[in-house]
Amino acid sequence: MAPLKSYYTHRYETENYLKMTDYLFQLPEQSSGTLQAQIQEMMVNAILKKHLPAGSLLPSGRKLAQQLKVSRNTVVLAYRCLMDEGFIDSRERSGFYVCDNVLSGHAKNQKIPRVSTDSTTQKVDWAKKLCTKPDSLSYMRRPENWQDYPYPFIYGQYDKQIFPISDWRDCCRAAAGISAIYNWAPDHIDQDNAELIKQIHEKLLPRRGIFVEREEILVTIGAQHAIYLVANLLLNKDKRVAVENPGYPDARNTFLTKTDHLTLLDVDDEGIVLDDRLQDCDCVYTTPSHQYPTTVTMSKERRIALLESAKKNDFIIIEDDYESELNYLGTPIPALKSLDDEGRVIHLGSLSKTLAPGIRLGFLVGPKDFIRQARALRRLMLRHPPANNQFIISLFLKRGYHDALARRITKKLYKRSVLMKQLLENYFPQAFSTLSFGGSSYWIKCPSGVDSQVLANAAKKQGILIEPSSSFYHQSSSNSDYFRLSFSSINSDKIEQGIPLLATLLDRLNRR
Repeated sequence: MAPLKSYYTHRYETENYLKMTDYLFQLPEQSSGTLQAQIQEMMVNAILKKHLPAGSLLPSGRKLAQQLKVSRNTVVLAYRCLMDEGFIDSRERSGFYVCDNVLSGHAKNQKIPRVSTDSTTQKVDWAKKLCTKPDSLSYMRRPENWQDYPYPFIYGQYDKQIFPISDWRDCCRAAAGISAIYNWAPDHIDQDNAELIKQIHEKLLPRRGIFVEREEILVTIGAQHAIYLVANLLLNKDKRVAVENPGYPDARNTFLTKTDHLTLLDVDDEGIVLDDRLQDCDCVYTTPSHQYPTTVTMSKERRIALLESAKKNDFIIIEDDYESELNYLGTPIPALKSLDDEGRVIHLGSLSKTLAPGIRLGFLVGPKDFIRQARALRRLMLRHPPANNQFIISLFLKRGYHDALARRITKKLYKRSVLMKQLLENYFPQAFSTLSFGGSSYWIKCPSGVDSQVLANAAKKQGILIEPSSSFYHQSSSNSDYFRLSFSSINSDKIEQGIPLLATLLDRLNRR
């Protein structure tokens, strides 16, 4: 009788266990995969988190299908995949079980006492240990849920209505082919995708008047990564770098992690203002195509003067070709790099503005000696940008999808810029600068006595997001007279509604 009792006891415990664990078997709410993939994800999470112990019985395919309201075949296929991957096994006439050795490769730390991470018990004085404290620098912050605001006049975000989902999927599918996987899956050590370099070399750079050899191009994870590489190669605590003020905060912050010697150069209607202080500089960082954030385009005369000063005073120019592709109001001026005949200009480009910020892909252009060192430094950081992403973007460029996207974006932004200009002329007369070569934002001056940060805080409460000028100025010379209105991520109807609301709010603050 003992074996019989043992059998019924085991069966009773198993059935009760399944009832207790029914709550586990719910499809993930955030998953976007197929039903089969969602079932696999659900089971794997339950097993790895030890909610389903090794050796435990799983519900039958029929029962789980009824609970999840899916077909039995979908569950069976998911179970088969889990068997192939070693998470579960099938026992004849008994059912599916979690594999006994499924967690054999995981550390067994059940008996290790939990260590408190409360700051009061820590013995390390991190304030003394840390050599760099980047979080102490001034950053430009925006709400993470900016898309929930009805009037997001913010820069640097893509318009999901313009993004070419079909074209992008086409390239992603191609990258999932067997021959493509064999191309990008190996370790490339420090090399870039040859086709991507070819596309940058033959399509992107010639449009900026830049004709270089392929060995003078390096792929980066966006322009920010490129700035970091340049800063680490060219700066130390004794070097001096000049930056635009107002200017790009994260470039300035990156330089400040390497040196405290910062020269702040003003910006006028022709771009960065050149003066005698350049004589002491080792590097000059500038955004000549569309000055960040005032949108001013550096004149050709000012560009030539900057290059002459670089020759005379022996400094390097870091050219961030920000928004160079958004030229729809006139003939674009060639990049600084195209006018450089001594190899003094390091050119930074990015595809994030036309594709999407989340793609994070850019490139560096410079003399071979510099690129060789940049490649070696990049290898120490991350070896190379993800090869599959490089493959996908090379196809996107090769098949003409990027050209088509750039035309659509240009057309859309041109219409928005015209609408925005009309509204600004009505509500903010003589308080903004007319765009000269396109771009995606306007730089607005507040009435005397109105702080743009106060305006931004009040506007946010009404669902309007703007960018106050204090974020763009270095803290030692904070200026709150301006704010930036971008139209890259907001539809025309919202522009028409948002500008009058903002003008009313500004008038109210002005009266106070």
